[in-house]
Amino acid sequence: MTSHRDAPLGVFDSGLGGLTVVRALRERCPAEDIVYLGDTARVPYGTRSPETVVRYALGCARVLIGRGVKAIVVACNTVSAVAIDMLRVELDLPVLGVILPGARAGVAASRGATIGVLGTAGTIASGAYPRAVASLSTRTEVAGQAAPLLVSLAEEGWVEGEVPRLVARRYLEPLIGAGARSVVLGCTHFPLLRAAIEAEAASLAGGPLPIVDSASATAEDVASFLAERGLAASRTAPGGLALLVTDLPKSFAAVATRFLGEPVVADGAGRSPAAPAAAPAALSAASPGAEKGGAGRSATQGVDVEQIDL
Repeated sequence: MTSHRDAPLGVFDSGLGGLTVVRALRERCPAEDIVYLGDTARVPYGTRSPETVVRYALGCARVLIGRGVKAIVVACNTVSAVAIDMLRVELDLPVLGVILPGARAGVAASRGATIGVLGTAGTIASGAYPRAVASLSTRTEVAGQAAPLLVSLAEEGWVEGEVPRLVARRYLEPLIGAGARSVVLGCTHFPLLRAAIEAEAASLAGGPLPIVDSASATAEDVASFLAERGLAASRTAPGGLALLVTDLPKSFAAVATRFLGEPVVADGAGRSPAAPAAAPAALSAASPGAEKGGAGRSATQGVDVEQIDL
């Protein structure tokens, strides 16, 4: 019988981007089992109406609840910006987002100077980052820039070379022109493009500029929350990882390997319904020696991807 504190964490995003949060969580909270859902059938969320984003987010959250999770991490800036309040009202478990951790880290890095935020159109239009920053520092200005092409580049795994640098530069120019002296990666896809963003930001600013990764900041917040609430896993061995997608598992697996930094495969999972719930013990043992993780693949074989219907 799995105790509540040893139940898995649920994490979801519109596609691949939330895997940057998963990777950060596995580094910061290595004992936690994690169930990740990427809604690859409906990516991107950033161009959808707020009403549609809320509907999609509730559907994803209910799948994770069906998998027995103890808390949900919304690893999507768009959902965190427009739907997290509704999720907290509708769901009877803790829901954590990525906006406030990213804003907090941005304020610390900016030291009072203007913060630049790169995000999806939905995140920027919502004004979520300016509100979050204002709640932390009344003297810090925020300049936002929608960067939809960066999402596409990350989803396709096109993260190196001249093209991502040119695209990053185009989006960074108005931020640096507005006086930004730090840049928050306000989309969980963007850490994969960090090298290109960092290089072009430094070129435009005439020197190194702090780049704030909301994935790392979110992992720190989640670790603190679990410890404070007595929800941190009791095990000492590495936790397991289950990956769920709503479409294109093979394409997901190919790019997810780069996001996670560990092998991901899609040759063992067929389609399965979102319910009934899978027991936490059914998680793949993505790390050697994972206890309570069940008889999944070894680290050398890779984490398997399961396709589900919403």
